[in-house]
Amino acid sequence: MKAILRAMLLAFTVSLHSLPAFAELARLGDEALSGISGQGGIYLSGDISINEMGGPVENSYFGRCDDGDKKCGARFAYRLKENGGWMVLDDIRGNFAFEGLTLRVRKVDSGFGGDGEQFNRDVLELGLPNTVRFNDVQFKISASSTARPTDPGFQQTDIFSVDMRGEVVMEGNLLVFPAGNP
Repeated sequence: MKAILRAMLLAFTVSLHSLPAFAELARLGDEALSGISGQGGIYLSGDISINEMGGPVENSYFGRCDDGDKKCGARFAYRLKENGGWMVLDDIRGNFAFEGLTLRVRKVDSGFGGDGEQFNRDVLELGLPNTVRFNDVQFKISASSTARPTDPGFQQTDIFSVDMRGEVVMEGNLLVFPAGNP
């Protein structure tokens, strides 16, 4: 009987300790808030697939990925000079996943060989995720005479092709500085 009473007393004691604590919320004044600091930011995780089966356009140039005579995949074109040629990421497709990409605003007011003190402004900080997993990610880096392969006079020179599988460890931060004067 003593063992049963001890067990009941122990269960009662444990249940008292597991009851939620209630506290009243109170406003903090400006003076109290001035002594509190915190961090803001965004933590992102994702799993992104790009044109695994082919893009939305099917014509004489683009088609499904299982058609060897057609191009399938996204295209990103950018011009380096106003009247210059185009650099392109072409035939972009595959899947990549990441966990822990962070975005926050950071003030740069020191470092950078003394330039940070003169800069003294906010920048966007991208905290790189620890591991990025690539599954059949493919793309080509090319030079092109036009932005689109369907434009008149299109000629493209593929510089190199990339095919990635596995994991890549990324460490550090990327700072994005605003252009122009404050």
